[in-house]
Order: sequence, then structure tokens, then C-alpha cells
Amino acid sequence: MRKFAYAYILVIAFVLWNKIIYAQISLPTSGDNQKSSVTQYMGIVSATVNYSSPDVHGLNGEDRTGHIWGELVPYGFANLQFGISTDANPSPWRAGANENTTMTFSHDVLIEGKKLAAGTYGFFIAPAEGDKEWVAIFSKKSTAWGSFSYEQKDDALRVNVKPQTSEYHEWLTYEFIDRKPDACVVALKWENKSIPVKITVPDMNEVYFRQLSKELEDSPGFDYNNYANAALFLAQNKIHLDKALLWADEAMTGGTYAFTARKDFTTMSAKATVLDSMGRHEEAKTLMTEAMNDASAPMLAVHFYGRGLQAQKKNAEALEVFKINHKKHPDDPVTNLGLARGYSAMLDFKNAKKYVEAALALNPNPQVKATLEDAKKKLAEGKDFN
Repeated sequence: MRKFAYAYILVIAFVLWNKIIYAQISLPTSGDNQKSSVTQYMGIVSATVNYSSPDVHGLNGEDRTGHIWGELVPYGFANLQFGISTDANPSPWRAGANENTTMTFSHDVLIEGKKLAAGTYGFFIAPAEGDKEWVAIFSKKSTAWGSFSYEQKDDALRVNVKPQTSEYHEWLTYEFIDRKPDACVVALKWENKSIPVKITVPDMNEVYFRQLSKELEDSPGFDYNNYANAALFLAQNKIHLDKALLWADEAMTGGTYAFTARKDFTTMSAKATVLDSMGRHEEAKTLMTEAMNDASAPMLAVHFYGRGLQAQKKNAEALEVFKINHKKHPDDPVTNLGLARGYSAMLDFKNAKKYVEAALALNPNPQVKATLEDAKKKLAEGKDFN
């Protein structure tokens, strides 16, 4: 082991000397450990790993299978006999090759449930024997070579992780697995092991709220549609509803940034959604009725609004929506289908059948026709076809 350590020191000394001598030119990477980078997004939050990737077979082709863990990569913290790495100040593994492996987070995250601020960190690992947990370290020092200058005082975070058996990986690789909208797992995979580390965004809706607030103060805030969409996001997630109402009003009437403010179906329906989320249901209903009767109201948008009310079991309100849509577009198969759905949900099968037949007579597209034919059969059996 001591011979290996001395040989390792000579290799590092040679590498560092070459870095000094050839600092101004591009040369192949040390030990043919190619640089790699991988990024995963969770919504607008990004996590990036930059690392150098050694292989199981050495530079001269020697097969090191079975000699990686506990030999090439020492267990625990080791005296690397170089830099400030000593028995008194042992070092973890650099979790890659050559320069520091780094992880960069665009926003604050949780690592294995523990807080870590946005930023770039040196990433180290202290492996363990058997089935013991390994230690993953995020260091505030991210620009060093290897872990020869590692000091515990620079730790931003330490977490325990459980290694797993993995399919064989010749090259050390970082992969993002188990991806979710607000979380993922980054796994170091090499030889026959996988070391997974869970990353979670603690409150994704708040992340979006802060980002929307920032963007609406810049050029995106000149467009009323952005205010309407931002207000809808807050309303649908029931957060910062007072701010949602301000943004909805900005979309409708302007006054701060929205140079193109407009009172139309988009902005009125956005404000109605906000009002409904605030519990101001009658105001929301009145405004939504005005929005649906506005000349700007798209037929399909109104239809799907009615379908949404049906999904909430608000069948009487949905029928009124379908009536408004049909009055404006009486010769469209979709509005006739909407009225049929509205009456069917209210168990008025006579009127439902009337509008199914009216829709079929208007030569609907194949998809709508198939829906109508199925509706006709169910209504004949005295069943609601919704």
C-alpha cells in the first residue's frame, strides 16, 4: 500500500508539473480521464455535475475489476501523503478524477432532506466497507485538484447515503435517476456500485412565485398575457392570492408595466379564477359570465370551461355555460355536443338526444362523430353519457 502511495505521489507531481509548464496550451487530459458534465432540471431548478471520468481498466489496459473499492478508492478518510492530507487531516475520495468533482445548484435545495444553499460545491465521498452507509460531502472549496487540500472546516454539508449494487459501468458516470417535477436522484455509478444522492426542491411553487415576480418587473411584464398567466398559476395553486388579484387587475387595466392591458376573455377568466380561489364565488361567477359573452371568447375555451365545471359536479352551472356557447355558435357540432352533455348530466335525456341529433346533422369531424354515436346509444338506454 505504501509503494502504491509513493507511486501515486509521483504521478500527481508529474501532472502538476505539466500543468505549470504547459499552462498556456491544450493537451490531453491527465490519465485519459475525460471531462464530463450532466445537468438535470426540476422545473426551473437545475442541478449540474462536472467531473472527470476514470475507467475500470487502467491507462495501460490493466483490469482493475474487484480492486476499485477499498484499494484504488480507499475506504473512509485516508492520508494521501500529499498536500495537506495527513494522518491528522485525512481526505475523502474526490468522487471522480483529476480536479474537483463539482455540483452546482441554481436554487436552494434539500440534499437527503438537509438544506443546501444555491451555489457550486466540491463533491467528495468517503466510502465504507460492507453494507455501511457512505458519507457524501459538499465542500465550499470547489476549485482544487483532487482532495489533497481537503479540510473539514470547508464542509457546507455532510449526508449519509446507502450504496447499491449496479450494472457494470466501465467509466465512472453520474446519472440522474428517479426524476420527478420537484426532485431527482443523482447517482455515481462505477464498476458494480451505485451511490445515489437525493435532491429535492423544498417548495417549488414558491420558487416559481419568486421567478415570476422577478420576470414581471422586466420586459415580460410589458405583456398583459404574462400577468394573466402568472395570476392563474397562483390561483390554481392557492398561494399569494392577494398578489394574484393585483396581477389579474394589471392584465385587465394596466397601470404599472402592462402597456398592452386588455379586458377580454383571457384576462376576465383569469381574474374570475383568482376570485373563486379567494372564496369570492359570486363575483367570480358574474365576471366569468361576462367573459364568456365577450366577443373575444374562444368557443373551445368556453366548452372546456363547462366540462371543467362538470368534473367538479357543478352540473347546473355547466349547463348555463353550454347554453351561452351554443347561443353564440349555434351551428357548431361542439356547442351542440356541449348542450347535449349539459342536459344529459341533468338527466334531461329528451333535450340531450335533441342536441346529439343536431350535432350529428352538422357533419362533425370523425372524433366528435364517434362521441355522438356513443352518446346516442347510451341515451337510448336512459343513461347519462358523460
